[in-house]
Amino acid sequence: MRHQDCTIQFAGNTRLGNQLFAGWYMIAVLLTGNSSVYSQLQVGFYKDTCSSVEFVVKEEVAKAIVKDRGLAAALMRMHFHDCFVRGCDASVLLDSTPSSTAEKDSFANNPSLRGYEVIDNAKARLEALCKGVVSCADIVAFAARDSIEMAGGLGYDVPAGRRDGRVSLASEIIGNLPPPTFNVDQLTQMFANKGFTQEEMVTLSGGHTLGRSHCSSFSDRLYNFSGTLMQDPSLDPRYAAKLKQQCPRGSTDPNIVVPMTSTPSTADAGYYADILANRGLFSSDHSLLTSQSTANQVAENAGNPIKWKAKFAAAMVKMGQLDVLTGTAGEIRANCKVINS
Repeated sequence: MRHQDCTIQFAGNTRLGNQLFAGWYMIAVLLTGNSSVYSQLQVGFYKDTCSSVEFVVKEEVAKAIVKDRGLAAALMRMHFHDCFVRGCDASVLLDSTPSSTAEKDSFANNPSLRGYEVIDNAKARLEALCKGVVSCADIVAFAARDSIEMAGGLGYDVPAGRRDGRVSLASEIIGNLPPPTFNVDQLTQMFANKGFTQEEMVTLSGGHTLGRSHCSSFSDRLYNFSGTLMQDPSLDPRYAAKLKQQCPRGSTDPNIVVPMTSTPSTADAGYYADILANRGLFSSDHSLLTSQSTANQVAENAGNPIKWKAKFAAAMVKMGQLDVLTGTAGEIRANCKVINS
């Protein structure tokens, strides 16, 4: 749907068409330049065992996004939250048990992470077509790619062959997922721990171009910045006033959400333009301006949206390789919510 719109648009615009080609070329260069990272997984992994897998996932994602455009952000975020905790093993999908609280019920994921039903629907269809073949972890990776593409980002090939983990612990969230209060040094270190450069950290931070946030993630910037009972002076005053209207002091209503950017359903570089205008929603977003190198990258991404889209696609492919289970490790869950008995 969105891909077809883009094809028509670029066909009549030589400059944009050249930029789009350059973006795809950059993805190819970035991926082939580090081919050893991707040796464990393969593009077309299911071609002989479940050839319709990517079609089925894309169809389920498309049906869901037609009903709720916000699910594009949710499914992209799900992949990130899965991969940064225990690797891309679908541990974020597991339900809690009487003896253990799972990742999905941690403060970082409940109630903000959603879209589980999209993965479950795709899994149910794939189990009917190719029983015991397609992992939940691969479905999450495919769904994230499809969501980005349907939101206007660049599509990319997803190397597959991940297997599902059997452990999910809410206690492992801390130290693996960056909170919205991190500064640039903390962000750089956390991403470095996962094998990413500082530039890739800035690139992946652009995922905040999609979606919405609960007030609790940034309300301290409005009412109690650094424990001062004042407003964060780095926030654009008009933007802060608007946020205060949407998030009254002391509000704990979980149904109140605020757009991350002015175009929360479109994968564009507006996130970086907002940061430059002091309208980054989280402290962690604004912190990208506090280092000269990251500030330069923010400005570059804001000024060259197609290049950012290409870098983002390549970074997502790299992220999808984090600590994957392959071969005989892990399992292929029959139900994404529970481990096999």
